[in-house]
Amino acid sequence: MLPFARIAIIGMGLIGSSIARAARARMHGVSISAHDASADVRARVLDLGLADDVADTSAAAVIDAELVILAVPLGAYADVVQALAADLAPGAVLSDVGSAKRCVAASLAGLVPPGVALVPAHPVAGTERSGPDAGFATLFEGRWCILTPPEGTPAAAVERVSAFWTRLGSRVEVMDAAHHDLVLAVTSHVPHLIAYSIVGTAADIEEVAAGEVIKYSAGGFRDFTRIAASDPTMWRDVFLANRDAVLEVLGRVGEDLAALQRAIRWGDGETLFRRFESSRATRRAIVEAGQDVDAPDFGRGR
Repeated sequence: MLPFARIAIIGMGLIGSSIARAARARMHGVSISAHDASADVRARVLDLGLADDVADTSAAAVIDAELVILAVPLGAYADVVQALAADLAPGAVLSDVGSAKRCVAASLAGLVPPGVALVPAHPVAGTERSGPDAGFATLFEGRWCILTPPEGTPAAAVERVSAFWTRLGSRVEVMDAAHHDLVLAVTSHVPHLIAYSIVGTAADIEEVAAGEVIKYSAGGFRDFTRIAASDPTMWRDVFLANRDAVLEVLGRVGEDLAALQRAIRWGDGETLFRRFESSRATRRAIVEAGQDVDAPDFGRGR
């Protein structure tokens, strides 16, 4: 039995289009309606056959939908929900795919109609690419999807959203929103911020180095540029939405960098070795947990 027979996806970029593809592949018979603010994207979604109906407005897309998924930048949530709220069906579930979670309930306070359950979700998966052509059906396989339902959310709604993501291939965890935001600040948000910073610094040096930064890019810098190629609108909204946790983790990173700087200055090889050995063990643990593979260029095929 399908957890939801009719779903609506608002925003058809990488994640939204991947949800549509995965639902098509794994939930035969599900009806998919879609909307994107871009007319060009809507036309491309039609060409790709990703949805049964591509609506010109978000309100039209959600009519009769049992599950509505917001796959738009976090900063657009309030405006989007205001536009579609009156057309949400009684008993529908409203969810999302945002990378920060405390802000979801806060930004939608008073906008979600009575009888509609809000179950925020975060599929911890993605690539640096964007747009409807970037999606693929296996994006969520073996990846975690974290649900952060507000207090008082009906258990049945949480179970249905959990079943939906399980059918897409994800492993599902239910977590407090504040805890989610701190964990993701460590594992995703601050690494992205560091990547943007390093690539920006390299761009400044490139003006002096006459092409040599690009020409002699080693693997580490190439990986930073891949991360830094992620959608700028999405990541701007993530950092603003999760500013408290990001600033907390950045403070700790700054302290750790200062310690490494002192070790290098004073020739303290033992401290450097201990830190590098610990970091290497963390990498092995990630591979053993199935969140990466011990192979070069992982993920670059997509």
